[in-house]
Amino acid sequence: MQNKGILYVLSAPSGCGKGTILSEVLKNFKNIHYSVSATTRSPRDGELNGINYYFITREEFESEISNGGMFEYAEFCGNYYGTPKAKVMEKLDAGIDVILEIETIGAMKVKQAYPDAVLIFILPPNVEALKQRLIGRGTEALDVIERRVGEAASEIEKSYNYDYVLVNDNLIDAIEGLETIMKSCKYMTKFNSNTIKGVLN
Repeated sequence: MQNKGILYVLSAPSGCGKGTILSEVLKNFKNIHYSVSATTRSPRDGELNGINYYFITREEFESEISNGGMFEYAEFCGNYYGTPKAKVMEKLDAGIDVILEIETIGAMKVKQAYPDAVLIFILPPNVEALKQRLIGRGTEALDVIERRVGEAASEIEKSYNYDYVLVNDNLIDAIEGLETIMKSCKYMTKFNSNTIKGVLN
């Protein structure tokens, strides 16, 4: 009997580089499914529907909420973000790990609904460094950046509720840190009940 997959939840304030870190980590992990979130915000340059997000209307998203089709959802900066439920549970039941890249409000909902989820928070070196990264990205107006920086402090406070935190002050170290966390989880007793049963039988 195979073990169920592990559900990883990755969060960070906008501009912390979690997408870059995660894309590198996923190259070295084969038995893992990256869960594509749905959102009501407009695509940024280069983003593709079904790859970066499922871009849907606010009406469509609220219909999914009413039908219980979202594993979790949150409203952030005026837009909905959420995780379609069916695909996540299908992968976990098949023994495939799943990773969600979501905001803090959604992460807390996942932990409540699925207590075995492993929550990981990526921190910036400091708030000023975060602001400069957002400005350097060049995708948002200054007033939006100022609002995101203000919200970042509130998000960082919520990192106390996560299982792991790591600081992205060096990309290579941050990648290695996330890989170490994920590899160590594979040996946790609670994720190996069927392994233990198999040995006894």
